[in-house]
Amino acid sequence: MRFRASIRNVNTFAKLTGSLLLLSKVAWIRLDNDQVRFTIIPERGSQVWAVLSIDAIFEDYIIESAAQNNTINLQVSLVHLNRALRSALNASTASIRLTKKNDIPVLSLTILTNTFANPFSRTPITSAGDGEGNDISRLTSEAPNPENEDSVSTNHHPPSFDRETTISQSVPVTVLAPQSVENIHEPTCREPDVHIMLPSLLQLKSISERFVRLASPSSAKGGVSLNASDTTSSRLTLSASSFGEFKIGVSPPALKIESKWSGLVNPALDPGVIEGGEEGIRMHASTRLAEKGREEAWASVNVEGKDWSRVLGVGRLGGRVVACFCDDHALILYVYLSNEESGADNSVLTYYIASYSQ
Repeated sequence: MRFRASIRNVNTFAKLTGSLLLLSKVAWIRLDNDQVRFTIIPERGSQVWAVLSIDAIFEDYIIESAAQNNTINLQVSLVHLNRALRSALNASTASIRLTKKNDIPVLSLTILTNTFANPFSRTPITSAGDGEGNDISRLTSEAPNPENEDSVSTNHHPPSFDRETTISQSVPVTVLAPQSVENIHEPTCREPDVHIMLPSLLQLKSISERFVRLASPSSAKGGVSLNASDTTSSRLTLSASSFGEFKIGVSPPALKIESKWSGLVNPALDPGVIEGGEEGIRMHASTRLAEKGREEAWASVNVEGKDWSRVLGVGRLGGRVVACFCDDHALILYVYLSNEESGADNSVLTYYIASYSQ
């Protein structure tokens, strides 16, 4: 069994693991010849099934195993993986490989950083500055020599050289046997009633968190929750229409708050994907709902406010987001990440969020 790759986009990888960490501390990672998959299945809350193209985060990718399609299944701590990746954000190069350390399987990250060193200084300096907007290398090279008055006006730069620093990080993992995960499948839902492209997730996160605070039992009762069942008051109602409208609302006792967006896009269904082609689209639940007209073509779900806010943390990755509403049943978010070179949506994060009864 072998896995080794250079990390092509450390920033994206770190943001991905950071957004997943908001939902769970542990992830199932599946690597094979074609894709990289991250799966989050918490005991409670939203599930995540992410499928990334290999070149979204890796290059020089090598994988070998005895399983079909050279598949390797790993259980990894997102806490340790995210911490290791954040230490590589300013690296010139970073690589990752599956190995063993004291007979324990680990993902080993090798991080190479470059610093510019002045041979006349005992400490290496970087060309980035001293933290106060000053260019350290320039200040050092232009310092006057008191023994030579002419040196005050001389712009002499002493030679500098690159100093390479190698950092190694080890992330403990558990190698999962194929038969231990073969019965874990992505959830299935009925046909969505509404498809809509959401506005900025970071904007939604800010508004959602404000609504949750206003509706929380602690704010209503002087900072103390008297009843555990009062957590239902922190649930948000999300609604979308077939005519480009989206709403977030909360209804604590004696109060109703709502924010509404209009002019959003309802993506057209692809007859090449929908079973039955054009006829399947005509009979699709979303088509039948739209025929009811603007006032009635709505679908809604009730979600736990804090879980919804954690899901919206994926907004740090950017990309377009399509929400599929199964009225009073579930909300499915598809977060499409574009390839920086081709612009194609080869990677998608799928979030499954259950709806609670009111």
